[in-house]
Amino acid sequence: MSKKKQRIILEDLLITDYAAEGKALAKMDGKVIFISGAVPGDVADVLLTKNKKDWAEGRVMKIKKPSAERVTPFCKHFGICGGCKWQMLPYIKQLQYKQQETAQNLRRIGKIELPEILPIIGADDTEHDRNKLEFTFSNKRYLTNEEIGQTDILPQQNALGFHVPRIFDKVINIEECYLMDDVNNQIRNTIRAFAHEHHFSFTISVNIPAGSGM
Repeated sequence: MSKKKQRIILEDLLITDYAAEGKALAKMDGKVIFISGAVPGDVADVLLTKNKKDWAEGRVMKIKKPSAERVTPFCKHFGICGGCKWQMLPYIKQLQYKQQETAQNLRRIGKIELPEILPIIGADDTEHDRNKLEFTFSNKRYLTNEEIGQTDILPQQNALGFHVPRIFDKVINIEECYLMDDVNNQIRNTIRAFAHEHHFSFTISVNIPAGSGM
């Protein structure tokens, strides 16, 4: 009989820095903890999802005290979709943390002595700036925590959107994405509605490359 995995929640954990891939960083009793869904300055309860001797990974269960750096994400899919990881940070802070990560990697991994680095020059447009995305048809729609248990939603399993990060058999039904020009939202939503209207199967995954004009 397998032993049940212990559920560990760290309460009132102060998030102190940013790590790679959009994760935040905290330290507790000498252990480094990489956390999803937090920003530096947050005080949060964190559920550990991986626990090693010198490091651990976790995700935010509850924000006890939000950071002064935290802003409200503008996309309804943020937090589930992995396309944007830092919408809860002001753009200027995103640039600062990206520059910090780059410099740390060059110094620690590349063993390179760096001269003074000038600040990153930010983009004029922080939305609708990509020229390629891929969307997937699936009959296994990812359900949010709010949707689970709602009997009127459970039969609606068809989806057209992005794969859930690290869950390759589920697709988020994307209604509006800010990564590309809004015409791509219109195209994707029209194709989904057409497929539903004509009872097309969503069973076979088909990628739809979406590109904007040059």
